Amino acid sequence: MTETLLEIDNLSVVYETSRGDLKALRDITFDIRRGEIVGIVGESGCGKSTLISSILRLTAPNMRFRNGEVRFKGDNLLMASNRQMRDLRGSDISIVFQDPMQTHNPVISIGQQMVDIQHRSSASVREKRARAAKMLGFVGIPDPEARLNQFPHEFSGGMRQRIAIAMALMSEPDLLIADEPTTALDATLEVQIIERLQELQREMHCAILFISHHLGVIAELCDRVVVMYAGAVVESGDVREIFHNPKHPYTRRLIECDPGHFKERARVLPTIPGEVPDLADLPGGCIFRDRCDRAMPRCASDVPPLETLKEGHRAACWLNHEEVPA
Repeated sequence: MTETLLEIDNLSVVYETSRGDLKALRDITFDIRRGEIVGIVGESGCGKSTLISSILRLTAPNMRFRNGEVRFKGDNLLMASNRQMRDLRGSDISIVFQDPMQTHNPVISIGQQMVDIQHRSSASVREKRARAAKMLGFVGIPDPEARLNQFPHEFSGGMRQRIAIAMALMSEPDLLIADEPTTALDATLEVQIIERLQELQREMHCAILFISHHLGVIAELCDRVVVMYAGAVVESGDVREIFHNPKHPYTRRLIECDPGHFKERARVLPTIPGEVPDLADLPGGCIFRDRCDRAMPRCASDVPPLETLKEGHRAACWLNHEEVPA
């Protein structure tokens, strides 16, 4: 059986504010196995960034863990010391951030930055530069030895993102977190980055947690997908199953709003009406009911549980129950 690297178990996170606790994550549960790519998808405000912060323990001063565990290779990261977390970050767990134009120091050469991040290694500077050049070639940067002497402004956005991926993979991590790494790129570069990530994942056999709001990228890249809404998981499962047979109205509406599904030209793009609920004052019942076109009376009073519908497919919606009270 494939090793389970990361397990998120009933994780609940709040931000303490003057208005009370802002419930950023509520009972989040999923896992990632070695060698697979799991996508997290949802609107802005669904909790994707808080989830990343929780895994890496890079938390805001007012952020509090109310419940649950984040287990990496069996160890609960929420109980780890600061020293243990520093040892994990950049070695066992690496991250590629969203904006390639903000990732690198503009006044330090790429080569020096790639040498500096190997501070844990006892290798010589010459060996570190050779490894840096090898990694640049690995992600498709031409003439990597010469490129080490160049500065970030001498590279395009796509090149910078490839360099960011190379830096994140320098230590051959077991888990790579990709935080919307293609959002700032045009469509052509987006395809290239997706293909490169797939190649690197197969060669290094690492796991990837891919954060995005772009369903087309999720469908192309990921093995499984977790759909989040207002700090909770509303559906999860195999990518093919989710896209061909969505069982939550929010997932269905997300897919319908994806321009990649349009058969004909349209002057007006479809949207999901309404807004994400106030996380400091959540309504009772189903959190999506005010925006749902299939809401029932039960949705206003009872919170639907995240239940298994079939092997590997879970959803939190009363519509999936055979007997629904009127």
